[in-house]
This record gives sequence, C-alpha cells and structure tokens, in this order.
Amino acid sequence: MFNGKNILITGGTGSFGKQFVHTILKRYIPNKVIIYSRDELKQFEMAQKYNDKCMRYFIGDVRDFSRLKKAMDGVDYVVHAAALKHVPIAEYNPMECIKTNVMGAQNVIDACIENGVQYTIALSTDKAASPANLYGASKLVSDKLFVAANNLRGEHDIKFSVVRYGNVLGSRGSVVPYFKKLIAQGAQSLPITEPNMTRFWITLQEGVDFVLKNFQRMQGGEIFVPKIPSMKMTDMATALAPNLPQEIIGIRPGEKLHEVMCPLDDSHLTLEFDDHFVIKPSIIFSGPIDYITNRLNETGVSVKQGFEYNSRDNTIWLSHQELLNKLEQTQEED
Repeated sequence: MFNGKNILITGGTGSFGKQFVHTILKRYIPNKVIIYSRDELKQFEMAQKYNDKCMRYFIGDVRDFSRLKKAMDGVDYVVHAAALKHVPIAEYNPMECIKTNVMGAQNVIDACIENGVQYTIALSTDKAASPANLYGASKLVSDKLFVAANNLRGEHDIKFSVVRYGNVLGSRGSVVPYFKKLIAQGAQSLPITEPNMTRFWITLQEGVDFVLKNFQRMQGGEIFVPKIPSMKMTDMATALAPNLPQEIIGIRPGEKLHEVMCPLDDSHLTLEFDDHFVIKPSIIFSGPIDYITNRLNETGVSVKQGFEYNSRDNTIWLSHQELLNKLEQTQEED
C-alpha cells in the first residue's frame, strides 16, 4: 500500500508518529516519510534512530499554512496527529488550543486539497464525543472539519476520514508512566481522581495498525472507532502497585467520569463491524457512498437506536494480568 509512496505525519515526533514510522519502515518501502513538527530537539533525537534514506524532517507548525503546503508537495498519504492535548492546559489557554486543533486542522485540509493528497486520516480522541472540556470540543470541531472536507475537494480524487480511539497505554502524558514514576520514587499512595472512573485503553501498535487498516477501508467521511477494552482507574492502579493505597483527589477541570466514543445522539449514523464501528457523516456528499460495505468488502450493520459506546457499559474489560501483558509487549516494541 505504501511502497513507493510519499507519506507525511503532522506531529510526527510524538508517541504515535514514532510508532507509525517504525511500523511503516518495517512493513513497506516508501519513497518518502516526512515528519512535520515544531520541536527541533525531538526531530534531532528521532533522526538518530530513524535515519533511513526515505526519511525527511520538516520543522513547521500546523498553524503555518504556507509551510504545510510546501511540505505536502507530492505527498500521497497524510496522517494528522498534531494537537494540543493536555486537558487542564487547554482550559487555561483556550485560544492556543483552538489555533492548533481547529485552525491547524483546516490548514491541513486546505494544504491536502491544494497538493492533491490522495488519502488523509485525522487522529481524534474519545474526548471529542459529547465533549466536556475545551480539548474535546476542539477535536470535535476538527472531526467535523475533516468530514466536511470531502465536500471541498471539487474534482480532486481526495478522501478525508477520522480515526477516534481512547487513551494510549504508555504514551507520553499517559497516566501509566506517571504512576510508574511515582512508584519508582517510593510514593506512599497513588492519586485517583474518582473511584468509579473508567477509560478506554489501546496500545500504540494497536492504534497504528488500526490507522493503517483504515487507509484501506476508507471511502471518505467516516469516523472509525475500534472495539477496545475498558478499565477502571482503580483497577489500573492496583495492577501496577497492588500493595499501595489509593488516595481520592477529585476530578480535574474538564475531566469526565466515563468516556464515550459513539454518542447516543449518533446512533442513527453508527454501523457495527466485527472489530470496529463507523459513524457515518450527517451531511450528504456529492455522489452516494455505501458505508455498509467498505473497500475491503467488510460489511457492517446499523446499531439500535439509542446505542452508545462508552467506557462504563463496554462489554470488553482489561484484567490486571492483561494490562501488565500489554505493557510488557509495549516495552518490547520500544
């Protein structure tokens, strides 16, 4: 799929970007893999590990349309992973969050269209569904922009879709490395914001594999949601440190008790496949698209009215041992 192709990843020095590049270089022979991000130190460090002749490192911000347009010249595939993601920081710096997550998203769309990029997938988050904080709201707007972009492409054969999933185990900013750090420092307890809180969990490699598969599935306008396990935060803390007590510290600003990936209000648009859901666009594009059967000939069925896919009512749950196994697997991949 990517042999001989040019691929660009915005925010490519992040956890997802590095695992994505690792996977692409292992499985394919691309012509170019372009890392587009702001931090020169992170690019320098990444280039020490990923220095294949196909690799290109572009300093740039998604807020800068002209730089994006230049970086996307000749690109076939784009993964938009750049975002400001820290919930409390976004609450305190709302316009900075909006400039990157909303205006930056539109810049990516416009640069893709002007350069004739064939396929673009934007990474989203469970916090974009029924958002309770600015980060989630900004990602919901981004999702809407990428879905609607399929009506902006004109005569260009360009497809835009979204991949939405939950917390990534072991990623930068994840609670797991934070808990491990506290444990290593000899903490007497682990902080829990609310004892009943649940979250969806996915490994970096599972997230990368899901994005790669959806490049093959996408027809444009879908929001892809994987079926992944939930876990209570108290169970996660117990799995990591069974002998440490837990201290309830209260929910942080903008934090939800449970996360949602397919909202109840979108149940009339939601299709269920074997290992994922698809939320169809609420708007009509020029030319009908049959989302029930994707480009891999996988077939979905409509969910019942009132269906909601949330971390509390999920049918798949991580046990303590399964969590530890996934974390061990993630360390081996590193």
